Parts: sequence; structure tokens; C-alpha cells
Amino acid sequence: MDVRLRPVTEDDLPVFFEQQRDPIANTMADFPAREREAFHIHWRTRVLVNPAGFARTILCDGAVAGNIVSFIHSGEREVGYWLGREFWGRGIATRALEAFLAIETTRPLHAFAVHHNLGSIRVLEKCGFVRAEQDAEGVTLIRYT
Repeated sequence: MDVRLRPVTEDDLPVFFEQQRDPIANTMADFPAREREAFHIHWRTRVLVNPAGFARTILCDGAVAGNIVSFIHSGEREVGYWLGREFWGRGIATRALEAFLAIETTRPLHAFAVHHNLGSIRVLEKCGFVRAEQDAEGVTLIRYT
């Protein structure tokens, strides 16, 4: 299995849009899907042109598997990723995050995963993130230094 990262292109956005609409993924990530227009506005005006952000498309054997991004939130650098459900459970997120950490060198780097998203927490821990705290809503803060 070949997992690679490359810069995001406009052609990736329709795939990302469909991936983020998956109700099972939304429940797992505890993150609501955006409507088409809001999704494209977010990516075109906040992600792709953000000078403090960094976004990559995750490819698995040439197919767009998802995306991985870093950005500043509340004064801290965060990383987030999203995979289409058909790519879950194959080690793709772990490989993608490992590759991303080699090019996103800001430390510390933070990630948030809701307590029931055990797959994402496991990916983060396998890549060296350590649980730092859990807030009142059950969201785990995981830090990479």
C-alpha cells in the first residue's frame, strides 16, 4: 500500500466534501458536515489561502483518501485529518500523519479527538502524541512535542 501526501488541488475538494458528509464519520469525529457552499467557502477562504495553515491531500495507491491540515487555533498549532470511511482501519492515517510530521515541524503540535474516537486517538498515540487532558465534554487533548 502506497500512502503519500501532496498539496491540495481544487479537484480534491469534491472528494473531501463527500467524505465529510458521511454520517458515521460525523458521529465518530463528533463533527458536523457542512453544506456544499459552506464547505467550499471554508476550504477556499480559510484553508487553502491561510498563510498560517498547511494542507495536504492523503493519497492511497493514487486514490484521494482524505486530507491532513495544520492551523493556528486559540494561539496553538493544531493538526487535524479526515479519511473517507472506505480507507479506515488500514493504517493509512498513521502513515499520513507520520509523513506530515516530517514536513510540519512546528512544536508543540496539538490534536483533539473526542473520547469515543478510539481509532483517531490510537493513530495520534502511535505517532508520538501523548494525552494531556480531557475537558468536561470528553474531548481528549493530545500533544506532540
